[in-house]
Amino acid sequence: MYTENDEFWRRKSLAQMSAQEWESLCDGCGRCCMIKLEDEDTGQMHQTRLACQLLDCGSCRCRDYENRHATVPDCVVLTPENAGNLTWMPVTCGYRLVAEGKDLFWWHPLLSGDPETVHQAGVSVRGFARSETGVAEKNYWRFIAKP
Repeated sequence: MYTENDEFWRRKSLAQMSAQEWESLCDGCGRCCMIKLEDEDTGQMHQTRLACQLLDCGSCRCRDYENRHATVPDCVVLTPENAGNLTWMPVTCGYRLVAEGKDLFWWHPLLSGDPETVHQAGVSVRGFARSETGVAEKNYWRFIAKP
């Protein structure tokens, strides 16, 4: 847990953060790794219950984070420049919150000191997500989550 003196996300921009600080902004919810479908006619985005093949649906962490782009070439690279512009990112995302000048939620591991609080708060995809592995892309629509 960070103390008031080292709550870097409150005093630094995303671009000013060290690599370690940047990585610690991820709360481990796994929501950004969920497959989203865009309606070609309306442009509306639909959340599915399907997760990227690399997401461990129990821990809500990438199984091969360092090499993810080799396996999943369209995995989005989050940067200080795009963190506030990716509208499909969860509104609870630490990167998005900091980019928008907002504070982290109480359950974020940087505040709680516990990586389990994101799951306890019901914010993660644990228990909701299933891997896209074995599901034909043409059938993804069957997994659209009900609002």
